[in-house]
Amino acid sequence: QPLPPPPPFFSFALTLRRSSSYKPSIMAGAPKTVKDVASHEFVTAYAAYLRSTGKFETPTWVDLVKTGTGKELSPYDPDWYYIRAASVARQIYLRGGRGVGGLRKRYGSKVRRGSRPNLHGQASGSIIRHILQQLEILKIVGKDPKGGRKITDDGQRDLDRIAGRCAVVGQEA
Repeated sequence: QPLPPPPPFFSFALTLRRSSSYKPSIMAGAPKTVKDVASHEFVTAYAAYLRSTGKFETPTWVDLVKTGTGKELSPYDPDWYYIRAASVARQIYLRGGRGVGGLRKRYGSKVRRGSRPNLHGQASGSIIRHILQQLEILKIVGKDPKGGRKITDDGQRDLDRIAGRCAVVGQEA
């Protein structure tokens, strides 16, 4: 037995969704922001930008340190510090007012405790603190009077510029 026809609004929404010209977040000619670009593409592009400028200083202990208490080894990727810095900048862009404690929760992982149940362990605070201090030197983030960090106008402009490049490269492919 066939289904009854859908209500008129529902059919309009289906035709609108199926049309090739309808794109909800990225319209042709609209300025691209960090929210319009996939997170992985943006983070890798911004990490490459931070590495290429040479202004972002990595500490001497970057190849020796673990990223959290739940980890056994340091990261295998030699560029992990730039990737973490780009990800922290993106997190502050998306939701300002985050501090070191909130970012420690965000980048934490599970702690395996043998036969006991796993727990959530926080990430290393010194890594996040050092990244935030370096981003403050570059004037990407600044201290929020309400607490935590927020993105500055120059930082928002830089991140949106990198996101625009990611969107252009994504459209060409």
